[in-house]
Amino acid sequence: MLDLKGVTVTFDGTRAVDAVDLSVKDGDVLAVLGPSGCGKSTLLRAVAGLEPLAEGSISWDGGDLADTPTHRRGFALMFQDGQLFDHLTVARNVGYAQRLRGLSRAAVRTEVDDLLALVGLAGFGDRLPRSLSGGERQRVALARSLAARPRLLLLDEPLSALDAELRGRLATDLRRILTASGTTALMVTHDQAEAFAVADRLAVMRGGQIVQEGAATEVWGAPVDGDTALFLGYSRVLEGDAAAALLRLAGAPAAPGAAVAVRSSAVQAGPGQGQPAVVQDFGLTPDGSRVVVSVDGVGDLEAVGAPGWAPASGNSAAVQVDRRGLAVIPDAPARWSGSVS
Repeated sequence: MLDLKGVTVTFDGTRAVDAVDLSVKDGDVLAVLGPSGCGKSTLLRAVAGLEPLAEGSISWDGGDLADTPTHRRGFALMFQDGQLFDHLTVARNVGYAQRLRGLSRAAVRTEVDDLLALVGLAGFGDRLPRSLSGGERQRVALARSLAARPRLLLLDEPLSALDAELRGRLATDLRRILTASGTTALMVTHDQAEAFAVADRLAVMRGGQIVQEGAATEVWGAPVDGDTALFLGYSRVLEGDAAAALLRLAGAPAAPGAAVAVRSSAVQAGPGQGQPAVVQDFGLTPDGSRVVVSVDGVGDLEAVGAPGWAPASGNSAAVQVDRRGLAVIPDAPARWSGSVS
C-alpha cells in the first residue's frame, strides 16, 4: 500500500504540493483530479522519487522511501506521450524490461505476446511505433509499463494527447486492463470523464492541496464545495433564496443555509407542462440541444431541450427539475469562494 503523510514540495519557497495525505490500497486505482498548475504532476513526481520532499513522508507497505532512489522503488511511470523507442519494434519496446532482467528469449516472447493481447494489440509485435496511431502507441506504452511488473503504476495524464472520442474509448480499456492485471495505480489528470472512467477513488486537488477524497460516486454525488462542484461538471451553484427555490421546484427537502449545485442534465425544458420560464439562449449539441432558461426566483439555468424543440430567445418554456441531479452543499458560504447566483 502507498501511504503519503503531510507530503510537501516547494519551489523557491512556494508550496507546489501542500501537506497532502493520501493512501492507495493494493489493487486500487486512485485518480488525482485537478486543473493545470494545481500541483498534481509534481505530487506524482514526488511519489516516483523525482522531486525531493520539503516535509512529510512517502511509504510503501509501512517502509519509508526517503532513502530509496527512483530506480529501486519498484514503480513504473507512464507519461502522456508514451516515450517509446521509435527504432525498436513494438515487441522489443514491451520486452525491454524483461531483457534487462535476463529472461530467455522464449520467456520474453511469451510474456510480450500475453501483454499485447491484454492491451488489445495481439499481432502488432513486429510493427514499428511510427506506424501506429496515437491510441495504439499509448497501449504499447502501457504494456511496456506493465511488463516491468511494478508495485505501483504512476500515470501522468496518460490520455491527454489523444482526441476526445479516442480518449473516452481508451479510458474504458485502461480501466479494464488495470483491473485484469490487478495493478495498483496512481493517476493524475485534469479530465473529469477520464478520472471517473478509470479510477476507483478520486482525490480532487486545488492550489496544491487535496480538497476532497473518496469513492468516485461519492465525490461526484456530494462535492465538498462550490468550486469542486463546478470543476466536476455541475453547471451552476446557487445560494440563498435561489437555492431554496430550486429545491422547492425539484420537490426536494429544504436545506437552510446550504448551496445547491445543479447538473444541466437534471433540468428539462420544453413547450409542455412545468415551471414557467423564459428562453435566454438555445444551441445544438452532439447529444441534443442546450437551452438556457430564466426561472423566476431561481435565475438562469442550463437545461436539456425537448427533442425537436427549437425555441428563439424570449420564447416561453416550461421547466422540470430532477432532484437526483442536485447536490446540496452544507454551510456553503464559509467553504468556498466561487461565483454563485
